[in-house]
Amino acid sequence: MMSSPPRWWGGPLDAEQLARTAVHRVRDAAAELVAARGLTTEVATTDALIAASFAAIEHLRIDGRSPQPWGELSGVVRARDGWVRLHANYPHHAAVLREVLTVEHRPDLERVIGRCDAAEVEERVGAAGGIAVAVRTPEQWREHPHAIATAQDPWSQVQDRGERPVPGPVGRRGERALAGSAPLAGVRVLDLTRVIAGPTCTQLLACLGADVLRIDPPHRPELLDQHLSTGMGKRSAVADLRRQEIAGRLRSLAAGADVILDGYRPGALARHGLGLDDLEQLAPQAVIASLSAWGERGPWGGRAGFDSIVQAATGIAVRCEASGSPGALAVQALDHSTGHLLAAHILEALAHGRAVTMRASLLGAARTLLDLPTPTPTAEVAEPGVTRVQVRGGASRLETVPPPLTLAGRTLERDVGRYGAARARWIA
Repeated sequence: MMSSPPRWWGGPLDAEQLARTAVHRVRDAAAELVAARGLTTEVATTDALIAASFAAIEHLRIDGRSPQPWGELSGVVRARDGWVRLHANYPHHAAVLREVLTVEHRPDLERVIGRCDAAEVEERVGAAGGIAVAVRTPEQWREHPHAIATAQDPWSQVQDRGERPVPGPVGRRGERALAGSAPLAGVRVLDLTRVIAGPTCTQLLACLGADVLRIDPPHRPELLDQHLSTGMGKRSAVADLRRQEIAGRLRSLAAGADVILDGYRPGALARHGLGLDDLEQLAPQAVIASLSAWGERGPWGGRAGFDSIVQAATGIAVRCEASGSPGALAVQALDHSTGHLLAAHILEALAHGRAVTMRASLLGAARTLLDLPTPTPTAEVAEPGVTRVQVRGGASRLETVPPPLTLAGRTLERDVGRYGAARARWIA
């Protein structure tokens, strides 16, 4: 009898299978691109690299200190009729909670929510631009209007828009020459993503040799620890799209990109002329990827969300219940697996010479996970070991884990650039 694959995290859901499937697909896509560019480098992965990379923020050490990824107001709170999951790691989301619920610190928050129904908190906070969901069972989620509207939507979908050049020894503009044997050398990637899923995707592309330029708004900066966790090999710039001339400059950058990723709330960049329809017109040659929490249609299609929030809404948190309260997966597997699935689609499109528009959602990852067979309860859980590397992160010394691929047996780590220090332009 064939034995089950080893488990690293345990729990009632097979997050290991979700992780392996996504990373194995990006491994195979990277191998296709290597072959398409006439290179002979072997692309591989291991269970240890996959498991460690999905817990990258937990393994990160910044000058010896551990990051503090969770805000005081984030997490599960008991409501009058159940539980609510809140996300307030970013200051602007925490400010919404404080204003809407008239609270300041955690004890106030728990007292106020304890007098409210979970759905009421979800509605009030969401309407004000904050992040909160009522914790639901899988059965309750299946009856939710958004679940019904998106029940048949795949985790990811790809729309082919026509041919584009396969990157070769010399790029389509003669000055962009292939340097060394990096699979993505000469490929320009415009990174308009945040948090974990999108930045995980673009970090892998950067470590494969792409020129990845990440843009963040000055009024809502990325959390520094998050930047250090997912910023290997990228150039980080700040641009205020509320200024018309800056938005125009970014549209010019997009027109020269090979790959563009949008990880903001669906439709949020359209007012700056950077919506998906705009990008397809600006950059007909580009591989364009759109990442969302809930998908782009249905009642919640315009909502922002995070891995932990999607887990709570869809029933994953209830399935992972611990000590009488909703729990969570051991790692943010929805984020990491979706990031690697996007990277696989991007590498496949580049290898096949196709300009495509792809969409993926954390909700699709949650649905895929919940549909996987239940792991054997007696399956042994074993830590496969952690490969740690040392890189620079601006002025800091980082001990971290590399992306989960190897080239010719070597890991892909690169230094992390200083946040916001790059100019918003292409290198060549």
